[in-house]
Amino acid sequence: MKTIEVVAGVICDESAGTKKFFATQRGYGDQKGGWEFPGGKMEPGETPEQALARELKEELAVDVEVGQFITTVEYDYPKFHLTMHCFFCSIVNGSVTLLEHQASRWLGPQELHGLDWLPADVGVVKAILAL
Repeated sequence: MKTIEVVAGVICDESAGTKKFFATQRGYGDQKGGWEFPGGKMEPGETPEQALARELKEELAVDVEVGQFITTVEYDYPKFHLTMHCFFCSIVNGSVTLLEHQASRWLGPQELHGLDWLPADVGVVKAILAL
């Protein structure tokens, strides 16, 4: 089975006094309509942190500071094995523009279970809530 290595960013905002996490709804492909933490494939020679900063710039038109490592999720989808490295991020420049997703939401910790997450992202939600 083919393995795909990706990165995902859990963008956090604590400016209103409560921690909120940014989720996106996939707008294309087999997983269209499912919710995920944004990110994408690593390019040869990139560190996970470099790949994540590049992907979030491409998908959301923002510059981020990549912070604490959260978890690596391993998940078998029907057509491939996914290895997903996940990090907390914060936006340092720009405002979110959805360039590849059909919707987005800022969620408090208690709201994280309220979305139809893609299967691999369920593991990320569990890791966030365990911290």
